[in-house]
Amino acid sequence: MNKEKILHVITVSFVIKHFFGKQFEYLGEKGAKEYHLACSPSEEFYKLSKELSYLPFGVDVTRDVNPIKDLIAIIKIYRYIKKNQIKKVVGHTPKGGMVAMISSFLANVPERIYFRHGIIYETSTGIKRVILKSIDRLTGFLATKVVCVSYSVREISERDKLNNPKKNLILGLGTCNGIDTQIKFNPSNYNKEKVKVDMSAYGVDIDTKIIGYVGRLVKDKGINELISAWEIIQKKFNNSKLILVGPIEDKDSISQYSKDKIAEDSSIIFTDFVTDASAYFSLMDVFILPTYREGFPTVALEASSMEIPVLITQATGCKEAIKENETGLFITHDPIDIANKIKFYLQNETIAKLHGVQGRAFVVENFEQTKIWDSIAFQLNT
Repeated sequence: MNKEKILHVITVSFVIKHFFGKQFEYLGEKGAKEYHLACSPSEEFYKLSKELSYLPFGVDVTRDVNPIKDLIAIIKIYRYIKKNQIKKVVGHTPKGGMVAMISSFLANVPERIYFRHGIIYETSTGIKRVILKSIDRLTGFLATKVVCVSYSVREISERDKLNNPKKNLILGLGTCNGIDTQIKFNPSNYNKEKVKVDMSAYGVDIDTKIIGYVGRLVKDKGINELISAWEIIQKKFNNSKLILVGPIEDKDSISQYSKDKIAEDSSIIFTDFVTDASAYFSLMDVFILPTYREGFPTVALEASSMEIPVLITQATGCKEAIKENETGLFITHDPIDIANKIKFYLQNETIAKLHGVQGRAFVVENFEQTKIWDSIAFQLNT
């Protein structure tokens, strides 16, 4: 039996587990399909190909706008499509989506699907905003279907006329891949007390309260405001720690003051980049995401699945990630407000635990990964 060949296009390998997980294996078992994945080459990209059941195609797809490299990527993807007789192309994020949609359109691929993971120009201004919006409009125009990862993203897409609204789809309540609630993000699979003991080198003991963040440490994620809020918290809760799981990036860089505090403050644990952040959630008593821009914050679902109450802004996509006063609380970008909400959970452990338990129930019911994969199979036939 000839297998249907499907090509996904992304920019960098660190999103693979978040965007797909074992999706290809699961969907492949439900139909005769062969999954190809185009991505900028890296050791991780090739290493994951066997584990996650995809055929790797290394091609340099930059995250920034680079006309020469973009043209080269489009030509290479076009040739790959023709050579392998690809019948369906799926592009992710603005740059992966752009090169995927242009190359597949030129190759006359009948099904061209763009996953709009967020609104990239949302926090940009001037000519940069115009360029980024134009790229998203071109990508949406060339796509035959556009998957908006949240209702907020769809609302902005329609307001800003990024593509014909009839093309827009949403998987369930949102997200692009769902959460592994049974194994990877199941609190029953972690011994929280033991993990805290293992963190003794950082001054963590069984009674230490840990506030956690997972993601890139950049200005758009509200890290500067979080550091300011943490200075307020430390004045009252000296047996507490802030754990920051993720790399400090030069692009959209946080302030030098924040960098110095992260490096010098013994109450802040900085892990830098980690290949798998799942175990770190088991340390946390409260999860926080003071972001300015998202598509759909999967990391908030991961925290809820681990029975952690979530503090999050009402940025695009975030409003759907929690149920306020049931699974978490909304915060503003005011450091005082952030500190007050952290204090609330630290001073009300019963409510914090209840919100964590209700958060896991919310995620299991609506975002368990196989439910999202079944929605992908039904709506996109991929």
